[in-house]
Amino acid sequence: MSWRVLISAPYMLPVLEEFRPRLEGEGIEIVTLPVRERLREEELLAVIPGLDGAICGDDQFTERVLSSATRLKVISKWGTGIDSIDRTAAERLGIRVFNTPGAFTDPVADSVMGYVLSFARRLPWMNRDIRAGLWTKPDSVALRERTLGIVGVGNIGQAVARRARAFGMKLYGNDPITPPAAFLSETGMRMMELRALLAESDFISLNCDLNPTSFHLIGREELAVTRRTAVLINTARGPILDEQALAIALQEGRLAGAALDVFEVEPLPAESPLRALDQCLMAPHNSNNDPSARRRVHEATIANLLTGLRA
Repeated sequence: MSWRVLISAPYMLPVLEEFRPRLEGEGIEIVTLPVRERLREEELLAVIPGLDGAICGDDQFTERVLSSATRLKVISKWGTGIDSIDRTAAERLGIRVFNTPGAFTDPVADSVMGYVLSFARRLPWMNRDIRAGLWTKPDSVALRERTLGIVGVGNIGQAVARRARAFGMKLYGNDPITPPAAFLSETGMRMMELRALLAESDFISLNCDLNPTSFHLIGREELAVTRRTAVLINTARGPILDEQALAIALQEGRLAGAALDVFEVEPLPAESPLRALDQCLMAPHNSNNDPSARRRVHEATIANLLTGLRA
């Protein structure tokens, strides 16, 4: 038995030669394409008819792409988020979709707390001023005096909460699924409606999935109820947040700051107004970056691929 498999996951491509002998030993013919962050629909349409499987990143596996897949049996997503895959179409066509949930809980949760501490203690701005020859001492705050609202209290949201609780922060949560009672008791988290959380929190961390109900979950109306001193952190998915509304809120001083690891369009376009805002910290979708976690995901993704091919 032999299968043609597209490997387009950006984190796996640099180490592909390490796994090539194993994959070829399983009867897999490897197909690759140049990838910058993700493959677009048009790029996938050019190769999808001849594929039996795929190990992908956030490639655009739309209904149009999947409907053109005459042989595709399995899509093995490298990582957790599968919002770029039309799962309804995949199910209808009998294409199995796998991911690796919980793979990056710790590095992402650590990144959230890194952003919280950066804003609370003003670390990036003091570093900038020192390098510019200045000796400024901006006001900073202790986390024990501040509240953190977490939108999406799943694995990552709960990990963020436990870290924040260790700093003494007061915790609010918002999620359509109520977290376990033991977790709520452990952290003292109070669950509330989204608008109430936004109005009461000093720091707001977005840790929810991207789906039709969470697209632009945070937009102009939601940002209108936040505290002017609040900081918004997004390490989940870019389209959860309306970036245009965020930029306006920051420009008008209706929000003190933002930290973004993800964006609506990636890489971030050169014309994005966010680039000019000093109170917006940005990173290139990298909060999940951890070598040991990557190794585990490599192995799990290959195992998922083989499971789907052999079914």
